[in-house]
Amino acid sequence: MANNRRRLIGRVVSDKMDKTIVVEIERRKMHRVYKKVVKSTKRLMAHDESNAIQVGAMVRVVESRPISRHKRWVVEAVIQTAEGALPELAVEQVKPEA
Repeated sequence: MANNRRRLIGRVVSDKMDKTIVVEIERRKMHRVYKKVVKSTKRLMAHDESNAIQVGAMVRVVESRPISRHKRWVVEAVIQTAEGALPELAVEQVKPEA
């Protein structure tokens, strides 16, 4: 069975709630009449089980079953931490050849 859940990438703008973060998804679209690129943003509440993600981090969220009244997304991966570095789990340890 294929996993057909939607996945979105966004920036964390709030982490004040327990096990919940607010992710802002930015989308750019060309206006049909005026041909100008228009930015639109969407704010989603996502479940963060570890409660470790901080404001400013780039995360990938995936659709899930409803967790609460507003939460329908779960954090799948941290793409970039708030400090700008890659998370330690994603960095491969390069061993020099002897």
